[in-house]
Amino acid sequence: MALTVTDPIKMIFAVILPPLGVFFEVGFTGHFWLNIVLTLLGFIPGIIHAFYVILKH
Repeated sequence: MALTVTDPIKMIFAVILPPLGVFFEVGFTGHFWLNIVLTLLGFIPGIIHAFYVILKH
């Protein structure tokens, strides 16, 4: 997908609090809950997944 105007803002949120960036992109879907688990297991996997979701959707 092409980048949108709000993607940089979502990426900033993804670095500060990864589930928030994912929520802004896809809402309360499976990606959001997976990102919460990944963030709890390790902050870096949560950030990587958040960037993946933001850039993919």
